[in-house]
Amino acid sequence: MKKVFVTIPDLHAKNPEVKELLISSGFEIIESPVIDWTSFEKLDEILPEICGAIAGGVGKWDESLFKKAKNLKIIAKTGKGLDNIDLAKARKYGISVTNTGSANANGVAELAVGLILSLVRQIPLLNNNTKSRIWNRIAGCEIMGKKVGLLGFGAIAQSVAQKLSGFGTKLYAYDLYPNYDIAKKLNVEVADLDFVLRNSDIVCVHLPGVKDTEKLMSESKFSIMKDGAYFINVARGSIVDEKALYNALLTGKLAGAAIDVYEREPATYDSPLFKLDNIICTPHIGGTTYESLTSDCMLTAGAIIDVINGKAPQNLVN
Repeated sequence: MKKVFVTIPDLHAKNPEVKELLISSGFEIIESPVIDWTSFEKLDEILPEICGAIAGGVGKWDESLFKKAKNLKIIAKTGKGLDNIDLAKARKYGISVTNTGSANANGVAELAVGLILSLVRQIPLLNNNTKSRIWNRIAGCEIMGKKVGLLGFGAIAQSVAQKLSGFGTKLYAYDLYPNYDIAKKLNVEVADLDFVLRNSDIVCVHLPGVKDTEKLMSESKFSIMKDGAYFINVARGSIVDEKALYNALLTGKLAGAAIDVYEREPATYDSPLFKLDNIICTPHIGGTTYESLTSDCMLTAGAIIDVINGKAPQNLVN
């Protein structure tokens, strides 16, 4: 029996037909019962048996695992980011790697817009106060007329720009390889990083988590942002120096922040960020919608079936 390791607990819970597709195609599914699948007590036992794996953003796929997974042919990654997979070593061991492209772009973009609105209107604080019988009508800000800077201008950022266009915002974007045609269509001004940071009331991160972006948002970068600006990260935790973000929030340099991603995931709750009142935290759920999970499930299952059957899979990246 061909075995597939699903590292995301309950991934197929809302899409049982995808699970049935794998089973009917001759696969046995082994599901991790824990989010941090690298701590799964049976991991060393199952690694030599699997021919495919469905991976999320938690846990590092590196040579130490590839040496044990001697029959592994494909890692099908949900989402677009591949920062937790050593692509060079996967290639060395003959392991194909796929992602699901921009299947979850709309879900992440909608969360980004939701976090922006929640921040500027202080919706979580007002909700908690009201339920605690504190009738404190705190004035918030409107985003109409605000300048929003997008760090990165791929599919997700473009979707954010399209959605924010209806709010009457001025949009900036920083990207090493920007699509100027789409930027023009969406009325987005492309500029360098420092310009975007200096001139934006709201900065939203949509960059990939690669070596060149590691801790890009450092103390020096936060220092050049507008006093009282807002900061949102729905991309990768590695892009932000969390200590620098904490200091910017603590000193009032930033009015508020919202983060969906962390330097370490699952998040370590000893982080001082969780003690601040001016930050909104969510557990890396940007792409976790019923709609995007359906797409992810179908794409990952299809990729595994194709590779094992000797066919070229969709969204092959390695």
